[in-house]
Amino acid sequence: MHELPVAQNILDIALNNAGDSKKITKINITIGRLSSIIGDSVQFYWDMLSKETIAEGAILNFEIIETKMLCRDCKTQYSPNEESFECVNCKSKNIQIIAGKEFQLTSIEVD
Repeated sequence: MHELPVAQNILDIALNNAGDSKKITKINITIGRLSSIIGDSVQFYWDMLSKETIAEGAILNFEIIETKMLCRDCKTQYSPNEESFECVNCKSKNIQIIAGKEFQLTSIEVD
């Protein structure tokens, strides 16, 4: 359900930045795997909220950023497996997330 305010914020940003454009055609969004944002849910709410606006029918393009970790002990950078975030090299749990939590509207295309 938290995708409803996310879709509303995307719409607000797009409309506020469309200037004198007649139509918003595409919105590019970056979502990290760990962000807890579900693209299909955002799209569902987007379709409802954008009706009768210049953004109606705009394509939401989601770029998914894979999770990347850094082991603070051995300095190995890696992509975790589905079962554990521990370091693939030394098995440490002293890790830092360096990618995968992103959520950003990266660009808006207009006519």
